[in-house]
Amino acid sequence: MENKILDIFIPGSAGRLEAKYYKSKKSTSPIALVLQPHPQYGGTMNNKVVVETFHSFMDNDFSVCRVNFRGVGKSDGEFDNGQGELADAAAALDWLERENFDNSQCWVAGFSFGSLIAMQLLMRRPEINRFIAISPQPNVYDFSFLSPCPTSGLVVHGKKDELVPSDYINELNKRLSLQKGIKVQFYSVMDSNHFFTKNEKSLIKVIDKYIKEEIAIY
Repeated sequence: MENKILDIFIPGSAGRLEAKYYKSKKSTSPIALVLQPHPQYGGTMNNKVVVETFHSFMDNDFSVCRVNFRGVGKSDGEFDNGQGELADAAAALDWLERENFDNSQCWVAGFSFGSLIAMQLLMRRPEINRFIAISPQPNVYDFSFLSPCPTSGLVVHGKKDELVPSDYINELNKRLSLQKGIKVQFYSVMDSNHFFTKNEKSLIKVIDKYIKEEIAIY
């Protein structure tokens, strides 16, 4: 399957964005966008968690794209504290939708800083009907904009996340679970830190199970 992953460039507001893209043979396949962790801490679209998540969507027959934010890898521009990165994610989703206008579902996923951008994108794009937020940091970023959260999704984090005290995750869980009509599943991966070091397999098992369950609904 690896040889079917294309290296592409997507036009963005700060110039070209470097991306990887896999297109499903099925024209009505679901689509997914996977977003990278923080660029200023070495995050790229080739981060292990991002790549594994991308492959999980691929294995479930999605057309899927992962993208380097501005200033990362061969992407033009420079880091913009989240505002520009949100514009980059929107540009990547525009591109993905144009390529797959018959898609049956639209998903967004992100890791760490990428999960913040994914959730912000979710608030602006009503066509997104599922999300996967991996290791969000509600202690660093304010997630109160998720009121109400427009769609169901999965929040997955390491039980031993050294960057996020569990109280913050529990608080986010409590707030999102009060909403009627949507179901946000929170899943804590045992023996895992923020980056799921040496434990990516356990993370991907959780993600794969969730994808399979939610595709079956449609």
